Amino acid sequence: MNNHEIPAIGLSEAATENLGKYGRMRKQYLQEHMPELYNSLLLSGTLYAHLLEIDQTARKRLELMMPEMAKAAGATGELKALDPLRWAGLMNTCKAQVEEVILIELI
Repeated sequence: MNNHEIPAIGLSEAATENLGKYGRMRKQYLQEHMPELYNSLLLSGTLYAHLLEIDQTARKRLELMMPEMAKAAGATGELKALDPLRWAGLMNTCKAQVEEVILIELI
């Protein structure tokens, strides 16, 4: 009888912890909706790099789009000084809209 050891393939806990929100979301999406691609990336050893790239790209996209969205919504520094609650509400709405775009395009 031959005993074959099967290597444990996967992302270490530490690697997953280093991923940001968008990288973890991409991982979950791949696992649930694209298991073939997920397994291919995992077996080739490129899954972590892929998830990290998605996470970094999503964060850069958020940084670029937020000022534009805030300006379009009227969330100015002046509004922040005059009505901080309204400003916070507008900023939250802008972030939700930008994140929706990121989810559709990247995740």
